[in-house]
Amino acid sequence: MPEAWSFPGTPTVSGLTGGTVTLVEGTSFCISQTNGDIEPGTAQGLFYRDTRFLSTWRLSIDEACPQGLSVVNEEPFAATFLNRARPRAGRADSTILVLRRRFVGNGMREDLVLRNLALEPAACSVTLEVDADFAHIFEVKEDRVSLRGERSVEVGSGELSFSYEWMDTRRGLRVSMHGDSVTAGPRVLAARVVVPARGEWHTCIQVEPSMGEGAVEPRYRCGQPVEATGPVERLRQWRRATPWVRTSHEGLAGAAATSEEDLGALRIFDPDYPERAVVAAGAPWFMTLFGRDSLITSWMSLPVDPSLAVGTLQTLARFQGERSDPLSEEEPGRILHEMRWGLGNAIAPQSGDIYYGTADATPLFVMLLGELRRWGLESAVVEELLPHADRALDWIEHHGDRDGDGFVEYQRATDRGLVNQGWKDSWDGINFASGRLADAPIALCEVQGYVYAAYVARSHFAWEAGDTRTAEHFVARAQRLKEAFNRAFWLDEKGYFAVGLDREKAPIDSLTSNIGHCLWTGIVDEDKAARVVERLMAPDMFSGWGVRTLSSEMGAYNPMSYHNGSVWPHDNALIAAGLMRYGYVTEAQRIVLGLLDAAACFQGRLPELFCGFGRHEFARPVGYPTSCSPQAWAAATPFSLLRTLLRLEPWVPHGRLWLAPAIPPEIGDLAVENVPLAGARLSIAVINGRTSVEDLPDSIKLIEEPRHPLGDPPTSL
Repeated sequence: MPEAWSFPGTPTVSGLTGGTVTLVEGTSFCISQTNGDIEPGTAQGLFYRDTRFLSTWRLSIDEACPQGLSVVNEEPFAATFLNRARPRAGRADSTILVLRRRFVGNGMREDLVLRNLALEPAACSVTLEVDADFAHIFEVKEDRVSLRGERSVEVGSGELSFSYEWMDTRRGLRVSMHGDSVTAGPRVLAARVVVPARGEWHTCIQVEPSMGEGAVEPRYRCGQPVEATGPVERLRQWRRATPWVRTSHEGLAGAAATSEEDLGALRIFDPDYPERAVVAAGAPWFMTLFGRDSLITSWMSLPVDPSLAVGTLQTLARFQGERSDPLSEEEPGRILHEMRWGLGNAIAPQSGDIYYGTADATPLFVMLLGELRRWGLESAVVEELLPHADRALDWIEHHGDRDGDGFVEYQRATDRGLVNQGWKDSWDGINFASGRLADAPIALCEVQGYVYAAYVARSHFAWEAGDTRTAEHFVARAQRLKEAFNRAFWLDEKGYFAVGLDREKAPIDSLTSNIGHCLWTGIVDEDKAARVVERLMAPDMFSGWGVRTLSSEMGAYNPMSYHNGSVWPHDNALIAAGLMRYGYVTEAQRIVLGLLDAAACFQGRLPELFCGFGRHEFARPVGYPTSCSPQAWAAATPFSLLRTLLRLEPWVPHGRLWLAPAIPPEIGDLAVENVPLAGARLSIAVINGRTSVEDLPDSIKLIEEPRHPLGDPPTSL
């Protein structure tokens, strides 16, 4: 396993929602009160690589908690908490301003400043209560922390050293406060100070975790300028390199600007390959590599930075399955579901550092490689990754298709695995129209679409290489799968596709948003598309803000659930792309405008999901309480929507770029500059209905019409 991932950061602090502030830097994050304190017995804390290293962090001035005034969100990894000390007895106002400048990254640094606004010196006692429970992230998130193992704390000169040992796991934490007047006691650092009149007293507090026998190198050390650190420089580079959107539509402009920053904040870097950026799934709980999430986010982010997709593919290829292990569900060729730094079976839901239990990441890997080639990925990188794509296709045939019927199914290998292994992976996410849960093995409709698109992608690689035999093989497989899918999954009496086939190969007949992914991949027969679109856009599915995950007419419908009636922005982005692919422009535009209106209600940042209540019921979308923000594929959604409206479809190896904007009147004029494509940076403008493109390479021909919608595996374009 690599050492700790690094994180460059951009301004995407979770903010003050729920009375907390979240700061993120790679696999480090800190959740605190708005005054900067970390309260024991809550989900707050300083986390590093899935372990909570600080469970208590409470500051007192003269034995009283400072009053919070404001929080200045400076970067995703930094904030200043502005507080005031409690007024002295007999005084109405305080004269002591308390500033806590916090920097999170491989631990934490906090610069504490007391500013005296009075005309005479102020004597103050400063006390910091500190504790570390070393709980695993899953324990904290699910409110099931139980203390175990051996714990100890040693008191030194101005510092505390915590240690923890359980089974073969060792963790440590060193907390030091700088200054001559600092004393230490059990779980307490303190100082008695005199703050000059109209002057300041300051100290720096360093929090340094350790894993096993090794200490972790802090990103920000006391006494060193923050401006010179790697995360800050990477932030500058990201902002210079990414596109910018100019439009009078405030919803689109705000969402694009916020999403660009969020995507930069969610990048993490492998120290063994520091040039490779991958996208973490979301803050704060999922700042790690996820197969499905990272692949889909990378696809949606191609107009922003194709290197995210390259790094994601290279990293997932590095950890591609090699052997069969029922505990981790690893299988040869399988792409991982989630990477964690766990503490063993008793705590983490899966054992080990990598869990492979997902049905969709493996075909999505091949899909993304094919799409990257269309965007101009160099042949050398394709040659590096193509063997991994072939191993993924072997997994589809020999492990994914469990019973040889041509469809990819899933069933967990042990009682510790995920019950559902598609993107709706909650325990109750796959159900019949009656509400009854489906029994595994389950073949999901969208997974078959991903497999179809993977076959199509592989056939194009073979055509390009002049390998006619391999190309024809995958063309035939794609065509057979498409025919079988449209026969086995189609519910003619209902006018839509089943969400899946259950253990008995019976269609799981609930109406879900999953079928929109099938439009996106092109597996839907053209003569069925109109009825699918009609059902997706009917009032029981389309809330006015977006398409619900489950129809309001289904037995399991609950607009406040995670997967059974909520609205997910990324889900809708893929649906909109599918609608546009099949030529349903007006319907695609309705989804785009609904999501942009929702984004404006969420201050420009689309959350992971929101409740599925209809727009006629409430004037604003209703938030989901534990939704991640920022979350990767939600952050990528505005750029996917933008690509859909532009009908932007490159095929660089064949020297083509399809561009036929379908911009709704509500958005008006639009310009997108600095779009990366084949080593160039394009500027695309749609002004008064007229399209112009600048800096398009001479080797690429502009085709101002929509690309053929289905993209069946052809021997030509």
